[in-house]
Amino acid sequence: MNRLFGTKNAVPKPSLNDAIKGIDERVSSLDVKLSKINSELSTYQQKISRMRDGPGKSSLKQKALKLLRQRKQIEAQKDQLENQSWNMSQATMTTDNLQNTMVTINAMKTANKELKKTYGKINIDELENLQDEMLDIIDKSNELQEALSTSYDVPDEVSESELDAELEALGEEIDFENEMAESGIGAPSYLNDTEPASSDKIPTFIDEEPEKTEKIAN
Repeated sequence: MNRLFGTKNAVPKPSLNDAIKGIDERVSSLDVKLSKINSELSTYQQKISRMRDGPGKSSLKQKALKLLRQRKQIEAQKDQLENQSWNMSQATMTTDNLQNTMVTINAMKTANKELKKTYGKINIDELENLQDEMLDIIDKSNELQEALSTSYDVPDEVSESELDAELEALGEEIDFENEMAESGIGAPSYLNDTEPASSDKIPTFIDEEPEKTEKIAN
């Protein structure tokens, strides 16, 4: 059966990286050949420089010329392989970038689906109602703070009529004091006395002196 229909080749196809690796190995082998040829050409050059013109010198020149042609061919082949390796490296970089781009796109799609699921569960009306309730609570809290901070000792406002009456009373009091000062009727002298108080000093408001007691003769 295998002879009639054949068998499926299970060997995987080489990738770009495998191809690049193979080319790099071939370039390395060409470098070894070029190094060997350059060494032989250097030897021929030294020999030719010491020889006189003749058949022997011409023979060495022919060998050196043959090696020089081989070197040019190898160098051309090496340049071609390096160009191929560079092109495949660029293709590999492009492929990697595309793969990274696809990974990014797939991740964005997945994230977009999750965001839609999450935001789809949010009810905007409920959120607005919640905000309104929070604002009401804040307003009530502010009112409570204002009520607790109210001072009961001093009235918050004073009317203009009360202010006028108070000022008029103060004016009358000042006028009365001025009249009393002009008429010589002022406060009692003992209240205005600036000297230190003494137990022996008799207040000036006592009209009569105390009666003198007579000594009784024995």
